[in-house]
Amino acid sequence: MAVTNLDSRQARPPFRLLPVLIAFTSFSVTAPSVSAQQVSATLIEDDTGQLPSLFGSDEVPEVLSTTRLRQPKSRVPGTTTVIDGALIRDLGIMSLVEVFRLVPGMTVGEVGSHQPVATYHGTSHYEQRRMQVLIDGRTAFRPTLADMEWNSMPVPLELIDRIEIARGPNAAAYGLNAFLGTINIITRTPADSSGTELRAVSGSRGYLRTFASTAESSNDYDWRLAWEHREFDGFDVQERPPDYRHVNFNDGHEFNTFLYDSTARFNDTFSLNLSTGVIDGVDQQDRYKSGELGAQTDPNVDVRDYHIQTRLNGRQSENHFYHLQLSYERFNRRQRWTACLPESSLETIEQGIYIDYDDIDDLINPVDCSQSPEGVDPVYARANEDQQDSRLDLELQETLILNPGLKLVGGFGHRKDSYESETFFNGRGHVYQSRVFGHAEYSPSRWLTFNAGANWEKTSTTDEHYLSPRLAANVSPIPNHTLRLVYSEAVRTPDEFEQNPDYSYRLSNVRPEDARWEGFRIRNTDIWDNPELETLGKKLEEERITSREISYFGQFRFVHALLSVEVRYFNDEMRDMISGVIQFDDWTLDNNVALDQKGVELEASLEFPRTHLRMSYAYIDQEGWYTGPADYDEDEKQYNVELLRRMTVRHSGSLAWIQDWTWGLKSATTVYLTSKFERMQQEFQRVDLRLAKAFFGQNANYEVALTMQHYINDEPTLSSDNIIRNRNQYFLEGSVQF
Repeated sequence: MAVTNLDSRQARPPFRLLPVLIAFTSFSVTAPSVSAQQVSATLIEDDTGQLPSLFGSDEVPEVLSTTRLRQPKSRVPGTTTVIDGALIRDLGIMSLVEVFRLVPGMTVGEVGSHQPVATYHGTSHYEQRRMQVLIDGRTAFRPTLADMEWNSMPVPLELIDRIEIARGPNAAAYGLNAFLGTINIITRTPADSSGTELRAVSGSRGYLRTFASTAESSNDYDWRLAWEHREFDGFDVQERPPDYRHVNFNDGHEFNTFLYDSTARFNDTFSLNLSTGVIDGVDQQDRYKSGELGAQTDPNVDVRDYHIQTRLNGRQSENHFYHLQLSYERFNRRQRWTACLPESSLETIEQGIYIDYDDIDDLINPVDCSQSPEGVDPVYARANEDQQDSRLDLELQETLILNPGLKLVGGFGHRKDSYESETFFNGRGHVYQSRVFGHAEYSPSRWLTFNAGANWEKTSTTDEHYLSPRLAANVSPIPNHTLRLVYSEAVRTPDEFEQNPDYSYRLSNVRPEDARWEGFRIRNTDIWDNPELETLGKKLEEERITSREISYFGQFRFVHALLSVEVRYFNDEMRDMISGVIQFDDWTLDNNVALDQKGVELEASLEFPRTHLRMSYAYIDQEGWYTGPADYDEDEKQYNVELLRRMTVRHSGSLAWIQDWTWGLKSATTVYLTSKFERMQQEFQRVDLRLAKAFFGQNANYEVALTMQHYINDEPTLSSDNIIRNRNQYFLEGSVQF
């Protein structure tokens, strides 16, 4: 296994376009309605001060997700990025995961066969296990694999009201998976979607997305029905060894999403939100990248997911309200392919003799198994990686406003995760989590706010309980200018597949027929790449992070403009980090890496009546070292460290300019930049250009738009197979609303 020895402290090439990135980013200065938190959003009013000043406006952006309280940015205990849905659409962003290129410190890419990944500060690669992702307050990551599958997320871009990203440990509010932060995707309410909307987008590399929704609103009941179809061909080609020629890549996807949302108002005291959806489609996988056991066919994944979420909102007074939320999600994955193995290898495994996985590849060429070497009898069989996961989550939350200076929120929750997989667990099982959370905001004066919160949680994965606290002080000597001091701790426990796997492939539909091999089970313990390094069966402990933040948020009101600036300095210490390889032929997971990260992040925006400038930038300095068994050689120790750092970049940022012209014309220019990724040592550089024309009629509004994505650097990032032949990608869209 090749090891790239990279030291995060070594000199990096200059961030060539950094001088261009003037400090401009954006926060929405309006507080849109929120479906998942509708009652609380309308009941809480914060005393933000009404003193007109040359140093600030009287309107401070508000966030809903960081502490579970609605708070202006002057009182939030931590830095939170707010990305408005209108901004996403104006910039011509084509997929949900690409939204996070706008967030300081977050990197986005594709790994493996084509799996989209978004990570904060780069401490993940294939599995995004350290960010809590919510859709209207409902947990969205896969339960037992604790991973995000962005391709199959049931969130059409047209339905996004805003996305709030709490940057920094947020386990005090949302528990174990909020290790590095929280993403809450908040969708538009049915009342905000009244009428009918149709949109179609088509473009390069087989990209096609169609969206339709219809909604109605009345005094007592609002509803919306939406449908989205998405398909994409992925990257153009892949490099196939041994000669690394370019060949076709089976790495696209095709999904249909059906969603229904409603709000019923019974009286002034109670309302009920209902959300349900179904996801159906195919996530293509390439046999040369993802196939196991000499795959002869592509192991495509058939996706069948659904969810239902209900939320009862109630209030006892203007200062005392609560919600009871119940959600159920089901994730179904059917993944099957034709495998080919030498019969002699099966006989060796049957006798209990270890066989090197590489020997199978040498005996059988997966390109054409029928051309096996003389004397080698191939056995064809069906293999699978079928999985079924489900999550049942109950949560009760209560909010109490004792006075304008003291607000409390608290509650408890219980979650049951169920899993079933013949391949990954050799059966089925359950994981249980219970949590109690609370937060207090106390403002003894207009210029000073204290925040204190904690989450207590117990999980059956480790059969232990954990406490994650957070303390913060916000000092605002001038209205709308705040200095924050934040201290927080968080843990992440291993998911069920990391902790308790029973990994094997069971052969079926064997050809030629042979009763010996029908149902024969090949365990990963039968085939090891590095037997001396394997850690399967070792109990993993929790990962721990201690984070310190100093940040500033300020608004400057000029005659015809508003400048918003937010700067964050962070110092994170991560210990007992789980690193290693998690594959069928190689399992080396262990709590064996420590990381120290520090840096500066910047967001700023400058808004004029018809112009919006937005900028984000992050600088990260990282040091990691090995803390596992001392008998590993130095290359293996360094490799485990690099596995956690391979998506980290020292410099990253974005710059956007949105301009409203006359005659219904609107343009957007966006620049995305990163310095070199730790693993591939390649940069990501892209410029997006979008031009839209709106037509306003008496009964309907229309829009047509053209978007071009220009890749400044045509070298693939994160994987040598991420090849795009044409550096200019084009997308044409049209929509109508009536």
